[in-house]
Amino acid sequence: MYLGIDLGTSGAKILLMDEDQSVVATRTADLTVSRPAPGYAEQNPDDWVQAIGTAIDGLAASHPREMAALRGIGLSGQMHGAVLLDAGDRVLRPCILWNDTRSHAEAAGLDGDPAFRRITGNIVFPGFTAPKLVWLRENEPDIFDRVAKVLLPKDYLRLWLTGRHVSEMSDASGTSWLDVGGRRWSGELLGACNLDSNAMPDLVEGTDASGDLRASLAARWGVAGPVTVAGGAGDNAASAIGAGTVTPGSAFVSLGTSGVLFAATDRFLPAPDSAVHAFCHAIPDTWHQMGVILSATAGLSWFAGLLGTTPQALTASLGDRVQSPGDVIFLPYLSGERTPHNDAFIRGGFTGIGHTSDRDAMTRAILEGVAFALRDNLEALRQAGMNLHSVTAVGGGVRAGYWLRVMANALGIPVLLPADGDGGAAYGAARLGMIAVSGGDPTTLCTPPRIVAEFEPDPALSPDFEAAYQRFKDHYPALSRLARREGSSS
Repeated sequence: MYLGIDLGTSGAKILLMDEDQSVVATRTADLTVSRPAPGYAEQNPDDWVQAIGTAIDGLAASHPREMAALRGIGLSGQMHGAVLLDAGDRVLRPCILWNDTRSHAEAAGLDGDPAFRRITGNIVFPGFTAPKLVWLRENEPDIFDRVAKVLLPKDYLRLWLTGRHVSEMSDASGTSWLDVGGRRWSGELLGACNLDSNAMPDLVEGTDASGDLRASLAARWGVAGPVTVAGGAGDNAASAIGAGTVTPGSAFVSLGTSGVLFAATDRFLPAPDSAVHAFCHAIPDTWHQMGVILSATAGLSWFAGLLGTTPQALTASLGDRVQSPGDVIFLPYLSGERTPHNDAFIRGGFTGIGHTSDRDAMTRAILEGVAFALRDNLEALRQAGMNLHSVTAVGGGVRAGYWLRVMANALGIPVLLPADGDGGAAYGAARLGMIAVSGGDPTTLCTPPRIVAEFEPDPALSPDFEAAYQRFKDHYPALSRLARREGSSS
């Protein structure tokens, strides 16, 4: 048996998989985000341990025989967070998360140093890890001086599971400290942040062993034999492993809290000017290009909360037949934006609202706005040399069939729905656990899932969607000017 653990932002998921790669059982746990100031987002790392430990306790109670046969664990998690530990591995402050934009000025300062784009192949985004440590040095120097280790969120779970400070290439790519082409920490970039390699975890490939499960936890969960903990992956690379997106040109679109367009490649293809991420994949000698929007299902959840309902109720009322985009346009920039704008200041909004704009019209606008933002990502990937012919859909948003139909029309390419489409990252983590134990070939074991539906663009709707996308694009410059004018007057 193999266990996949996926540490998300709003929740965690664990998945138990057998040697035939069939899912035996899953458990979930809810998590909350603290927002102590505008643009801030934090979580207590020990809350992750408690939530996931309780979930695995439940799995051990309901499936004791299967847990006794556990042999491998894989880890997946939200990227870019800064878990700061002292010399005794005690957490010094809440983790600053990926969607926290407080360090936008520090990110711009680092990005102004040509070494960062040259070595990492990426823009230094405000959500990345390195600018968080520069912000910490300038704003909380007493804490900075006590930092002995900087871990990424999933790697704090690894420390709890194994007692070892280890990370892997895909997650480390999002720190702005990794030589992404060379797959190693950069002493030059760490030095620019007043850090050195002693503050960093060891690096392994996602398919390698990173340590063994602690005996105390093995006893707690009734595990009979030794358990290998794999290197694992950042959440998007783990979703790619789960979706079989491991061969050059294969791609997925993720509708989670954030939105992602991800394509695998066998070469390091940096294109920082397009705000496309060029990261290591979770398997050796493989990289990926990725566009990221910061609010996908987060936008729909926000709107549902305002109305006192659920996202599922909102999308269910739309039916299955996709309509042409209406007058209402939604800009999904609730937490700023990454690809292609790299804009920490931009905020979202509705335009075109009239007396006849009802709940369904607003919901459709949100789904369309997220789809058009991902179309922006598709165009950025094309400019970076990646030509995609179809995408597999993963993430919680795939349960809304209407949204996937909208996505196909907005992107202009087929969107494929896999069986069990929302389990990608945890399933991918379990696969990495299996590979670390077996030493098997990742390209052989990480096969694409069975496709249960294919959503094609509707030629009759294509002109309307293309015109609506151009209107969507025209809104960003005006909204950006407004955001900066309001920011300068406050």
